[in-house]
Amino acid sequence: MGSRVVPLGNPRNSPDEILGGLGSQDTSGLVLNGERSLLISHEHNGVVPVTSPLVSGRREISRSMAGLKSFRDVEIDLEDGKVEKDRDTILRGYKPVKLRNRALLSGLAYCISSCSMILVNKFVLSGFDFSAGISLMLYQNLVSVIVVSILSSSGVISTEPLTWKLIRVWLPVNVLFVGMLITSMFSLKYINVAMVTVLKNVTNVITALGETYLFMKHHDKRVWIALFLMIISAISGGATDLSFHAIGYAWQLINCLLTASYSLILRRVMDTAKQVTKSGNLNEFSMVLLNNTLSLPLGLLLIFAFNEVDYLYKTPLLKMPMFWLVITSSGFLGLAISFTSMWFLHQTGATTYSLVGSLNKIPLSIAGIILFKVPTSMENFLSILFGLLAGVLFAKAKMRN
Repeated sequence: MGSRVVPLGNPRNSPDEILGGLGSQDTSGLVLNGERSLLISHEHNGVVPVTSPLVSGRREISRSMAGLKSFRDVEIDLEDGKVEKDRDTILRGYKPVKLRNRALLSGLAYCISSCSMILVNKFVLSGFDFSAGISLMLYQNLVSVIVVSILSSSGVISTEPLTWKLIRVWLPVNVLFVGMLITSMFSLKYINVAMVTVLKNVTNVITALGETYLFMKHHDKRVWIALFLMIISAISGGATDLSFHAIGYAWQLINCLLTASYSLILRRVMDTAKQVTKSGNLNEFSMVLLNNTLSLPLGLLLIFAFNEVDYLYKTPLLKMPMFWLVITSSGFLGLAISFTSMWFLHQTGATTYSLVGSLNKIPLSIAGIILFKVPTSMENFLSILFGLLAGVLFAKAKMRN
């Protein structure tokens, strides 16, 4: 894997460079993280300019270079942390350790937040037996809107103002975004975490087909072989699933279709959305604020449409402080995925980010089986493992492609 060398003090990637990145790499990990990482993952997988606040990236570099302004011309390999020029022995001896530590810390933060999000959601829906998935989604999005708005008003982050022009352009994307989150909640209530990770691979298949026919994008045979293995693992996993639930599987397939559609349509809408913003750009925090803000009125309508109001009025869960603590933490975890994904991607690169995202599903699946005491057979376990390895092969094939 080649390293990218950039001048010290400059952002590692411009939005256009990110857009030309890795095409449609593994999108299955996106939804596993509560769909929150979808923005970042698409941004750095060539779908949108994620999923990423470049302003934050610039600040991160600026902070890490404090006190070293005299070495602004020194070039550093951000992937390996190696100093290219050796005119300063102190800089050579100190910087690699610092960058490696940051890459490790950011990767660990990303893995923990992404795994925790789906496990907490599963705990709320199955452990507490909470049957209002739309309300859970709405509350999580409200938490994200409040936090991002506070950070934006205090000057910590930069966001684009929400204008009517931008809202009209983004509304079709937001409808898919809300549908994606809701169907994910519905499926997660009925299906165990490990099988969700495997079934998410179907998203990659639909996305690859959409890219081929809509954008005339070419995928080599290694990508198609990996996608074929994903389909086989999904079928064999479902056939051997001891806790098979037809409704849950139906919701999951709908979720895969909506997620792939979101990925493909976002590619078309993004350029138009940039044109109607004041700065001519749309960073990660702006997209988080835009998507979550627009989801609130639509979520309220769906709560009444699915008659969750009556359930919320009767359930004793809303009187439990522990329940509120858990669902609030899930809202912060959803936002943490956006921050840690951007941080990890900035410290390493899109290639490492994608591969770690695929490998991260393995401990997530094992944790899901153990924590929720999922009944499983050797055949089902091997099918799950086969599907996870197929996801890793897909990520590697996309890198070579």
